[in-house]
Amino acid sequence: MTFKTPVSILVLIYTSDLEVLLLERADKSGFWQSVTGSIEPQDKSLMDTAIREVKEETGIDAMEHELTNWNVSKVYDIYPHWRYRYAPEVSQNTEHHFGLKLSKKVNVTLSPLEHTRYEWVDWKEAAKRVFSWTNVDALIYLGQIHGLELEDNP
Repeated sequence: MTFKTPVSILVLIYTSDLEVLLLERADKSGFWQSVTGSIEPQDKSLMDTAIREVKEETGIDAMEHELTNWNVSKVYDIYPHWRYRYAPEVSQNTEHHFGLKLSKKVNVTLSPLEHTRYEWVDWKEAAKRVFSWTNVDALIYLGQIHGLELEDNP
């Protein structure tokens, strides 16, 4: 078995009016998230990982939109139910955050092995629904770069 590298990306896909794309995980019903994925050997950079993961998980070509490396990273403990994917000594992952701004909502082609449904929701609603604290942080950052605050913490 080839273990995953504990370095990943999170891409928050959003529109000008701060509608955010959420994806429901196929392996955990009710677990909503943004695009995520680990760096792979063919990726020359984190930007390459972000472009590849967006295409694989949504069918969206990130190169046709405004993809930005937010230069924010978070270290988190890997959930126990996903730890088997990593080498036995690995317990933490470093996640790098990106934003992908679209001019409008688009239809999405899901990878059925990864996600079962998608929804476009307001950024504040998204912050209430995502399961990962790093995803919440990315949504708060999205609001901040647009001069907005999340009144109630999710």
